[in-house]
Amino acid sequence: MKKWTSCVLTSVLAISLLVPSASFAESNEKTSPQAHVEYPVLTKAKKPEEVGFSSEKLEKVDQLIEKEVAAGFPGAALIVIKDGKIVKNESYGYKQKFEGHTPLNKFLKMKKDTMFDIASNTKMYAANFALQKLVSEGKIDLNSRVQEYIPEFKDEPTDKIKGKNTMRLVDILHHSAGFPADPAYHNPEVAGDLYSQDRETTLKMLTKTPLEYKPGTKNIYSDVDYMLLGYIVEKVTGQKLDDYVENAIYKPLGLKHTMFNPLQKGFKPKDFAATELMGNTRDGVISFPNVRTYTLQGEVHDEKAFYSMEGVSGHAGLFSTTSDLAVLLQVMLNGGSYGNKSFFEKETIEEFVAPSKMNSTYGLGWRLNGDDSMDWMFSKYASDSAYGHTGWTGTVTIIDPEQNLGIVLLTNKKHSPLVDPAVNSNQFFGDLFTTGRYGSVVTAVYEALESNK
Repeated sequence: MKKWTSCVLTSVLAISLLVPSASFAESNEKTSPQAHVEYPVLTKAKKPEEVGFSSEKLEKVDQLIEKEVAAGFPGAALIVIKDGKIVKNESYGYKQKFEGHTPLNKFLKMKKDTMFDIASNTKMYAANFALQKLVSEGKIDLNSRVQEYIPEFKDEPTDKIKGKNTMRLVDILHHSAGFPADPAYHNPEVAGDLYSQDRETTLKMLTKTPLEYKPGTKNIYSDVDYMLLGYIVEKVTGQKLDDYVENAIYKPLGLKHTMFNPLQKGFKPKDFAATELMGNTRDGVISFPNVRTYTLQGEVHDEKAFYSMEGVSGHAGLFSTTSDLAVLLQVMLNGGSYGNKSFFEKETIEEFVAPSKMNSTYGLGWRLNGDDSMDWMFSKYASDSAYGHTGWTGTVTIIDPEQNLGIVLLTNKKHSPLVDPAVNSNQFFGDLFTTGRYGSVVTAVYEALESNK
């Protein structure tokens, strides 16, 4: 068992570089006592050796991914940052190879600015960033009961398992609230009375979703947790989640490719890495009302986000690029600030990345390198204080404060046929490659650090 060590965050560096000018959207922003201090902003390393990497060993990362692309893996984009420097920023393979099951005459190449559906990484870079900001501003108390933010969230006399009346935000963030993993609100055959393909109705259904176990007794990763947390952010701010995070966080950072529903905001399908070939049908074995059957590109794959939440939810729906996500990683490494912008306090980050007493691999939303069971994601080289998250579409982010290191690997591994949809409707050919399982790429990045000789 790895021993948890306290999170070591980057010390403040006064530098002259400024982020693109922008102002906070809210007039009632809390003024940070650190606002006059400037924090590191990302710049490009002249060469990897400048921050302790071996150029030769980093090439092995490229070789690993390129070999898999040659063997049929769709595509990927990778960015590595260390000590405030961009060490590596590469793209591999193709953003689109198929239209339906028909291969394109010419595969469309992945580019460094290709936008990806980051799936459950949305939980961190939308919902958690919003919560960390609101907690720092004193607008949310994590130990408060959910009921204080959503009054209609309460136990009903007919509930077999009770606990909603006393459930706290911290219980939800630890994925120990009692909710099922996936009630599939979009599918009437699964959801039953909870069925909804209307956002306002879905928000009501969240409060009615029955508990499967007594809160605080186990960890079950559930999308419902973050659908609720996104709803709470909306209740507190009076804004839809996308409006809040895009105006209060992304725009002040100068991020132009991080957003929900990007096709409604000026982007075209060609700007995106494609995902499932046949919509949400899993190669034709799944059907429900309004199911998409075309190749997805620029529309969120997640069914609950797309059909039940109009593309905007705390659990999925965010699109981004490696370069934009690297800035968000640097915000975390800086202790909540970037350039002359402060979003949350270092102490709030420390609270969010502290391990749950029940499971050392769970922080408040963040997954932690709490024991050897997380090597598949973090590798054996990551510091005990490393944290991050993954996304179903093929995305992983790693933040290692002890090494002052950040890694973003975005893939479109689901842009491939299913292995055998009748046997397993969630296993795609892209899942079989080591790049799509993350750990090998993350390991290769760590092995390129001279300190890991």
